[in-house]
Order: sequence, then C-alpha cells, then structure tokens
Amino acid sequence: MTKKHYFLAILFVLCGFSPLFAQKDADKIVGVWLNQEKDGTVEIFKKGDKYYGKIKTKSSTREFDDKNPDTKLQKRKLIGLEILENFTYSGDNVWEEGTIYDPKSGKTYSCKMTLEKDNKTLNIRGFIGFSMFGRTTVWTRP
Repeated sequence: MTKKHYFLAILFVLCGFSPLFAQKDADKIVGVWLNQEKDGTVEIFKKGDKYYGKIKTKSSTREFDDKNPDTKLQKRKLIGLEILENFTYSGDNVWEEGTIYDPKSGKTYSCKMTLEKDNKTLNIRGFIGFSMFGRTTVWTRP
C-alpha cells in the first residue's frame, strides 16, 4: 500500500466517524433547563432526528394554557406541554429551524438555540421573520 492509499484509507475511516461525533454534540442540549425567571423548568428531548422541549415544572398557579388564542387548546395542561418543536442541529452548538411557544402570551415564534461552551447556559432566541428582530432569554441547568 502506498502512502497515498494509506492516507486515503485513514481519511475514509475518519469521515465515517464524523457523523458520530456530530451526533454526540447535537445531544448535548438534551436534559432539564431552568428558565431565566427561575420559575419553571423545561425538559429538552429528542424524537427521531429533531429536538423538542416540554414544561416539566412551573411555579405559577395557572394550570391550563388559557392564554392560547385557540379556544380548543385553552384546556391543555401546562405541565407536559411541548413549547419547543422541530429543532435541528446545525453544528457549532446551534439548533435552529424550530419554534417556541410562549404560554404567558399564547404566541409562537421562530426560534434558534445556542449552547454556550460551558454546556450549562442555553441562549433561546425567539423571533418573527429574522433573528435580528427578536428577544433572547437565557436558560441554565438546575
């Protein structure tokens, strides 16, 4: 085997493992997160190749999604409600193409999530249209 063939063989093997490393990075977001107001937690989990989040705990006395503009959904319980939907990992600790539902206002926004290098801080950016026109909230691991 020539040096060129040896190099190509190593490169081929390493490329085969790169999706495994990317997958490991993508799953770093999975777990329980404390919201910025410190009045509730959200559990982020994976379904298929997408990421979702549901309300795990809350301190407010509201039990139902009564701020939802759809009257049929106003009887949904807040605990267990999926508020993060359809996120994909795009690399560099960024998950995008998803949405976030704000049960305090009953509105849904496009959303992008960025995990800080410490793996303990998650920046949640909700926006309409372009991410530059939005608001960021910071979640932490409890």
